[in-house]
Amino acid sequence: MPVTVFFAAGPANWDEYRDPLNAAFAAAGLDVEMADAAPDPEAVDYIVFAPGGIIEDFGPYVNCKAVLNLWAGVERLVINTTLTQPLARMVDWGLTEGMVEYVTGHVLRHHLGMDAHIHGQDGVWRNSVLPPLARERPVAILGLGELGQASARALAGLNFPVMGWSRSPKEIDGIACHSGEDGLVHVLSHAEIVVLLLPLTEDTRDLLNAERLALMPRGAVIINPGRGPLIDDTALLAALDAGRIGHATLDVFRTEPLPPDHPFWAHPKVTVTPHIAADTRPSSSSHVIAENICRGEAGEPFLHLVDRSRGY
Repeated sequence: MPVTVFFAAGPANWDEYRDPLNAAFAAAGLDVEMADAAPDPEAVDYIVFAPGGIIEDFGPYVNCKAVLNLWAGVERLVINTTLTQPLARMVDWGLTEGMVEYVTGHVLRHHLGMDAHIHGQDGVWRNSVLPPLARERPVAILGLGELGQASARALAGLNFPVMGWSRSPKEIDGIACHSGEDGLVHVLSHAEIVVLLLPLTEDTRDLLNAERLALMPRGAVIINPGRGPLIDDTALLAALDAGRIGHATLDVFRTEPLPPDHPFWAHPKVTVTPHIAADTRPSSSSHVIAENICRGEAGEPFLHLVDRSRGY
């Protein structure tokens, strides 16, 4: 019998994902019937979903073996009490490569002081201020999941001394790993560039508050392609105005799109990018979906299962 897949991630995503998913299913040797309209809930084997999709109540899908999320973030799903099926978040090479490129590009931008030259074309020859070597610029990665580890390794490969922080202890070759509150204090106190790649949970909400921003070296740079609420916006603006923080490059926000009157837009020490750091690409993520369905049909463990108790 064919496997029944309900694509419940919304019409816009259906147009983008239909063909790549069908191609990935065929390449994996799967016999799949996929639809974007609600079939008989009891007949559904798998649900492909994304926040904002067309299901709010997962209760009727009593035979669903797994809900396969298209995005890495699951904070809006883990709070849905009707979702009792196994939930897998998206981890794929396209998303990871995109994040590594974003993080590396903006770390190098701030490390090299490129803005001064890009925006300072005034005919004055200034060559007395040179950046240090990468090995002299400590960088911190807050969050050591798939994206954090990949970004940390890329920066370490450029000779940046990279510190990593996570809630629980980890060991990564070439990365000075820290955990817990004492570890966070150490990392923030020493890093000149801090990259946030943490999931959003009640423990990480407003992680960078006024007290923790005050720990950072004067003029330090923050890059946030993780989740908007990881930073207390009011505290960040105050730290920027006081010169404690030298610049903030922000890709994610509490409200998206970022309202036109938000002070981040006009602040001279803030760069706003419109949630483009890393996107799930149908060409690569479709194969992850297909692989998880293959695993489910074979009775094997699913990839990238969410731990509900931790929220990611």
